[in-house]
Amino acid sequence: RRNKKQVPSFRKLLKTSKVKLENKLKNKQFKQQSNLKKYRKEQRKLRQAVKDAVSKKPIPLEDPKKKRPGKRIEREEEEEEEALPLDMMDEDDLQLMKDLGQRASFLTRDLSSSEPVHAKKRKHENIIDKYEKIPRSLQTAPEKELIHLLPIKDKSGIIPQTREKPVLDTNQDEEDQEEMELEEEIIEDPIRELTIEEHLIERKKKLQEKKLHIAALASAILSDPESNVKKLKELRSMLMEQDPDVAVTVRKLVIISLMELFKDITPSYKIRPLTEAEKSTKIRKETQKLREFEEGLVSQYKFYLENLEQVVKDWKQRKLKKSNVVSLKAYKGLAEVAVKSLCELLVALPHFNFHNNIIVLIVPLMNDLSKSISEMCCEAVKKLFKQDKLGQASLGVIKVISGFVKGRNYDVRPEMLKTFLCLRIKEVEVKKDTEDINKPKKFMTFKEKRKNLSRMQRKWKKAEEKLERELREAEASESTEKKLKLHTETLNIVFVTYFRILKKAQRSPLLPAVLEGLAKFAHLINVEFFDDLLVVLHSLIESGDLSYQESLHCVQTAFHILSGQGDVMNIDPMKFYTHLYKTLFKLHAGATNEGVEIVLQCLDVMLTKRRKQVSQQRALAFIKRLCTLALHVLPNSSIGILATNRILMHTFPKTDLLLDNESQGSGVFLPELDEPEYCNAQNTALWELHALRRHFHPIVRRLAAHLIAGAPLEGSEALKPELSRRSAVELFEAYSMAAMTFNPPVETSSSKRKDKVLQGDSFLNEDLNQLTKRLCNEVATQLPLDFTKYLKTPLR
Repeated sequence: RRNKKQVPSFRKLLKTSKVKLENKLKNKQFKQQSNLKKYRKEQRKLRQAVKDAVSKKPIPLEDPKKKRPGKRIEREEEEEEEALPLDMMDEDDLQLMKDLGQRASFLTRDLSSSEPVHAKKRKHENIIDKYEKIPRSLQTAPEKELIHLLPIKDKSGIIPQTREKPVLDTNQDEEDQEEMELEEEIIEDPIRELTIEEHLIERKKKLQEKKLHIAALASAILSDPESNVKKLKELRSMLMEQDPDVAVTVRKLVIISLMELFKDITPSYKIRPLTEAEKSTKIRKETQKLREFEEGLVSQYKFYLENLEQVVKDWKQRKLKKSNVVSLKAYKGLAEVAVKSLCELLVALPHFNFHNNIIVLIVPLMNDLSKSISEMCCEAVKKLFKQDKLGQASLGVIKVISGFVKGRNYDVRPEMLKTFLCLRIKEVEVKKDTEDINKPKKFMTFKEKRKNLSRMQRKWKKAEEKLERELREAEASESTEKKLKLHTETLNIVFVTYFRILKKAQRSPLLPAVLEGLAKFAHLINVEFFDDLLVVLHSLIESGDLSYQESLHCVQTAFHILSGQGDVMNIDPMKFYTHLYKTLFKLHAGATNEGVEIVLQCLDVMLTKRRKQVSQQRALAFIKRLCTLALHVLPNSSIGILATNRILMHTFPKTDLLLDNESQGSGVFLPELDEPEYCNAQNTALWELHALRRHFHPIVRRLAAHLIAGAPLEGSEALKPELSRRSAVELFEAYSMAAMTFNPPVETSSSKRKDKVLQGDSFLNEDLNQLTKRLCNEVATQLPLDFTKYLKTPLR
């Protein structure tokens, strides 16, 4: 049978698999590319050969006989020494030599012929070997340079072909070449050195070009991120700018530009890697384009973060790169820009990929020796804590900070622990937020629907409830349980850190931050720890190692504990009242003025919020001592103290007896006694208010007059709403003198014109004027100074 190959029909061609056609096309393209590469390679070799042939000089062949004359003479001498004279040889030996000489073909044959003597005997000898055995040079005269051509073969054998090479005058060529080199040197002008002004102008031009290029790439990416995601790589490559004139500036601009781009184009969800099943499934073009965009975005974001980390590491290690483009001084500026970008990304993209990696980078920098970088990182963490409603990002940061503090053996900056105060963990706020997020929706039961609704209404109600359930799932709102779980875990780590420092590092500079944090979160501490914690706080106060402000934080923490869940506990905090009462006079208008704010907060918790547990004697003693304290502190502190006294007079109405001169009961007021219960404060009066009525500050005068009138809520002596509705701490901050100015500004007194202005002698009496004139006009005479006569007269 003849095997006829049928031409495939159109239908069969259509049925051919798409993969097969693609493979054929790829094979065809690969062959074309390989052929093209071979052709290019051959052309390149040919061009190189031509170039080498043109550039190289022809080197004349040396005479082999003149090559090594020394060695040749030595060899001849050796031969002469080895040769023996004929008279010393036997007759038999001479005869043998003659016979051999007649037989020797290499001496008897015609040397001009190229045919070998024993050609018939050596039929199978290699042609190349024969050619090699033929002597190359037989002339005694100095040989000319020959060019060996291809040999010719005839009946006699192989005939070598040569041609004389034309001899060129090498000296003339060398002279011509030297002249050409001199001409080229004359033509090429030396590079002129730029002046400082020209150099700055050139740098400005380069920088402007780079700025325009960065702006063009950034605008293209922002206009269509999915199509132009590859331009992120081009923009990121500018982080390796090698021009030393603009390298530092360009790198800073690129870092900031990429940071802003990532903040704008990143989606509001975390991008996860695709599974094998998802990769193998067929998808639409739009989905494939979105996947490519997400993959490209994540990879470029990762490389960008690695670049920022490398910049910070280079600055910390103080090492130069091989390129030496950026100086050591410029590394700090680059590092500050890199850290600023990391802080912005930490706050702006807490939901996106690699957020934990950014946290690990930022937390050690919070304890950096550079104050600017440390403050920048601490502020970023505070900002993250304040805006984090759920608590996922805050938990990650707290874990890293706790581990870092423990690893450094509590030798860190106090600012690291002060960031904990910005955590959004309050019981009321959590409940309020969760109720707003997840309001329970009650759906009607089937019996209620059947009883109250018609058939068509039931059908609509069912569809409506289904839609509501789907919408609730689409919202992806976090549940209350998850939020409370995250907050509980965060607080546990915070309290573990605080308790470790209280136990192991009581003399650490971190103690004020720990006490302040305990004061804020004390109402969330477990009741089981209350007894031990109060004992520790009291022992810290009694030790005397704490500063005044730290002891105030201890008092504040103790009362925050007792005002929350501690109400149910039978604990007498009298020792804390006594400590605060006896240390109030440590406050003054100097360095300790900042402690007034903590004192005001302590008084609010100790007296106002615990009014049922406070006796009248204690309230009277504190009011009296606070009025005395208001005389020698700054105006804003006086305002806060007087506002506290106003609240106490409203809270304890019977304290108005301090406004009366008559004493109540027996005893005398003992201001030097440190026990508020036994100082007999009911037998004194608030005379300090009359001194404060003449204070230079108008608000202090107004509050003093208000308290003298009995702190009325209505009438002419009542306060205005801007003063009465504010708390003592708010008034203290509102009238702060931190800017070294009067708040409010002092009014300038208008000078009154007097009718008669006294000048000169008019201030003196007329008799005194005449006496002084007479004494001034008298002529001075030389008289002996005898003081004895004035002494004798009174003795007599």
